[in-house]
Amino acid sequence: MHNNDKFSEHFCLGELIRSAMAERKHIDNTPPDEIAENLKHLCRQVLEPIRQHYGKPFRPNSCYRSPELNKAIGGSATSQHCKGEAVDIEVPGVSNYDLARWVEQNLEFDQLILECYRSGEPTSGWVHVSLKSPGKTNRKQALTYSNRKYTPGLHP
Repeated sequence: MHNNDKFSEHFCLGELIRSAMAERKHIDNTPPDEIAENLKHLCRQVLEPIRQHYGKPFRPNSCYRSPELNKAIGGSATSQHCKGEAVDIEVPGVSNYDLARWVEQNLEFDQLILECYRSGEPTSGWVHVSLKSPGKTNRKQALTYSNRKYTPGLHP
């Protein structure tokens, strides 16, 4: 696998494994083949439809995290990022709340979390989207994370 391997029309492996923390700590963040398949699924079913809908290029903030990287950043031991099933995104010029609502209404997902969004500040926070590997059942769970707690639904 190479960083420039295309996983969909607009997204390649390098964008999905990029991490400043991994670079600083010299952590290899290359996924095994089975996780790379999950990343391809995520690109085709989540990232590409968002790119097509908004017609704007964007780069994922965070996608795959190797177990060593996840530990280094203090991530949850059960994080779907470690399985190649989750991505954190923002689309330039699009409110993160509006992005989350569009995903909720138009895409299949396991968890959709509007994270750290502040009403009246459209670019605050980010949107976390997870999607189970093909053949597994998605929960379609939409949440808002604010003030260190999760609440059901998307709240502006």
